[in-house]
Amino acid sequence: MMTPKKANSKSPPDWPTLLGDNARTGGHAQVRFHSPEKAVWQYRTGSPVRSAPVFHDSVLYAASVNGVLHAINVATGMSKWKFEAAGQVHSTPSLFGNTVLLGCDDGKVYAVDGNSGKKLWEAGSQAEVWSSPVVRNEIVFFGSADGKVYAVDGKNGQPTWSQELGGRIYCTIYAEEHQLYVGCGDGKVYSIETDSGKILWSTATGNGIDSSPAVVDNLVLIGSEDFVFYALDASNGEVRWKYETGLGIASSPAVSGDFAVIGSKDGFLYAFEVQTGHLRWKTAVGEVVTASPVIGSGVVCIQAGGTFALDMGSGKIVWQAGLGGAIQSVPILAADSIYLASLSGEIYALR
Repeated sequence: MMTPKKANSKSPPDWPTLLGDNARTGGHAQVRFHSPEKAVWQYRTGSPVRSAPVFHDSVLYAASVNGVLHAINVATGMSKWKFEAAGQVHSTPSLFGNTVLLGCDDGKVYAVDGNSGKKLWEAGSQAEVWSSPVVRNEIVFFGSADGKVYAVDGKNGQPTWSQELGGRIYCTIYAEEHQLYVGCGDGKVYSIETDSGKILWSTATGNGIDSSPAVVDNLVLIGSEDFVFYALDASNGEVRWKYETGLGIASSPAVSGDFAVIGSKDGFLYAFEVQTGHLRWKTAVGEVVTASPVIGSGVVCIQAGGTFALDMGSGKIVWQAGLGGAIQSVPILAADSIYLASLSGEIYALR
């Protein structure tokens, strides 16, 4: 999996997938983060944006619901190119080298050339793909609402294997060297062998799962619509600890060291010690939280009817902006800017 570059004075770090990288670190320690003072530019997509943007080599990639993938030059806020998929898009794009991967409601994952916007290949499933494709060792993994996990060759999209689970899959897979971790609409968390697609273990929760897992210190962290945030043993799926919130959890956890934070539909952000499940703090940020938080330098950011930054240690809100109301999107914390996608179809660069 690609990992973000270190920030430098010439170019901001890459942000190639959901929450910055496959470890869901959400940009921690890559940027010096501050309260934004102004909008540098505003880009209109013409359609709502429900997914999160990604970032590579000074180009922001964002998909609007009407099926258009936009490549935006972050220096100018102008379009570099547009790619039109054959259906609506709710998937967060991801990057594999200079290739942009995009799931679509037509049941396909598209691979698009990052320079030209031309389609390189497509891989099919039998229902919509809302999960963000992830890459490990040049293999692309994604889940589909047809209930299957797919593995395809990242160079040409040719199928490697598929594995049927017990329900629709909207979460983004967590890919390690030998195991994949995925939440499913049947209420179970699965561990799958990376090379073969064989199911290694499954653990049942009390309801369906849309939250995308994070794995840290041999723990799988994931939320469920049964209101509970779980920490499972990554080796065998045993519940190590769990915490019940006030409503279902569609948000995905962001992690940094022994710190994990997740949102709940009860409108709160919750921060935990990873190993013990001890609640460090909880803070109300909106009526409903379904987006995933991200961790900057000492702050946690969340989009919930606006954008909030909370002190990482105390959970106190340190600033908020009225922009970025997309209910599933995630802000990108670049070296000197914040990039936001909104439910109204606007993309903002704040500085």
